[in-house]
Amino acid sequence: MAKKIIFGSGKGGVGKSTLTAGIAASLTALGLNVLVIDFDVGMGCLDLILSADDTGIFNWGDVIDGACEPTAALRETLGPRLLVAPNSFSEEYTEQSVAELIKNYDDDYDYIMFDAPAGVSGGFLLAASCADSGIIVSTPDEVCVRVGNYAADKLFEAGLDDVRLVINRFSKRQTVRGRYLNIDEVIDATLLQLIGVVPEDRGLSYCSIAGLASLPPKSPGRRAFDRIAGRLEGRDVNLVI
Repeated sequence: MAKKIIFGSGKGGVGKSTLTAGIAASLTALGLNVLVIDFDVGMGCLDLILSADDTGIFNWGDVIDGACEPTAALRETLGPRLLVAPNSFSEEYTEQSVAELIKNYDDDYDYIMFDAPAGVSGGFLLAASCADSGIIVSTPDEVCVRVGNYAADKLFEAGLDDVRLVINRFSKRQTVRGRYLNIDEVIDATLLQLIGVVPEDRGLSYCSIAGLASLPPKSPGRRAFDRIAGRLEGRDVNLVI
């Protein structure tokens, strides 16, 4: 049975989708079978970030509607497999139907990772209903920390008791200048256990256009993804380097 993790943020623009894809790719590089499901209905971009095979025509909504077999909706990528999001919501997309969808893949993967949309409704709630644990992604500023904390509360309300924190786009220079919160301040504000810190990396900004393949293997962002993947696997890996 796969470990099911929802990645949420509460606010858009924090780099959550790139981070989800990056961690999934790092887990795949460790030899694990990983499936990523894009829950950002109508606005999904993981197929671009993961450089998915563009020959696929189905999405996870087609599986729920019975338009295709579960395996037919899977897309090959540079690492994990991917289920892309439908273009629009349907009344058929319920917590029960999504749970049945995920059962089709549960035995074939070590991890199933849900990239939830910004906010705490729609696809976020569908993903939360099927997850075992959650990761809140926040940049180290007061606005993102506040809405990230709210998203975490919604995950706890959904029954998840393991919700952890990734601080994204962290810059020591900007923190020293007082423009960003420091790591301890973000932890104190969210009351979440930290699982990783991703430093500011300009290369990550281009991943939504050029894909993760454009990110050098030894880039700060790539190494941070590898560290978080290692910690998810229970390895003794530093939070920050």
